[in-house]
Amino acid sequence: MIALLVRFVLGPLVRAVYRPAVHGVENVPLSGPVLLAANHRAALDTGVITFATPRQVKFLGKAEYFAGKGLKGKALAGFLGGLGYVPVERGNAQAGLAALEAARKVLDAGGVFAIYPEGTRSLDGRLHRGHTGVGALALATGAKVVPVALTGTENLQPKGARIPRLAKIGITFGKPLDFSRYEGQDYAPAIRRSVTDEVMYAILELSGQEYVDTYHKRPSEGVA
Repeated sequence: MIALLVRFVLGPLVRAVYRPAVHGVENVPLSGPVLLAANHRAALDTGVITFATPRQVKFLGKAEYFAGKGLKGKALAGFLGGLGYVPVERGNAQAGLAALEAARKVLDAGGVFAIYPEGTRSLDGRLHRGHTGVGALALATGAKVVPVALTGTENLQPKGARIPRLAKIGITFGKPLDFSRYEGQDYAPAIRRSVTDEVMYAILELSGQEYVDTYHKRPSEGVA
């Protein structure tokens, strides 16, 4: 019920207020498993992707966000679930495997899952080297990978701002990438890296960002 509310009530309202420039939405397959691979500019990127994509999208979310008690905690968990978040434990040795398994379940069921290959949002505006989880998922599930470029979202909620501001934002969906040529090679590190680099190059072409061939360090807690 909350998912329907978010999709058909909140979504149109947000689009009417912010008027995002959406391009290439026809590139998102209307059926079958799809992996949206996006650059990451701001904390609100997830909402932008949710409201711009024609299908319901799932994302990873911190499990602690769903563990709140009382009415407030249940309301937050319900809202995050409506936005498409899937709770996953973080901060332990098994976190990475748990995240990939959660994403794989969505894709194996024919759903749409969004991932930020950089691993964290870019604080310098550049596009950083992608982690190979996106390659591993694409190879293991056979999902089409749609590169996504977000622009201007870093201006929606600058550091210190509690309420999102009006800003010119855009989202561009690139043509789906098919990696079926690597079928049966999903456990090969070199193939995972090759697929990931191809995805990152596609994002780069859409976003026009400067590319840095190093991983972006995760910001410390409290960094907006």
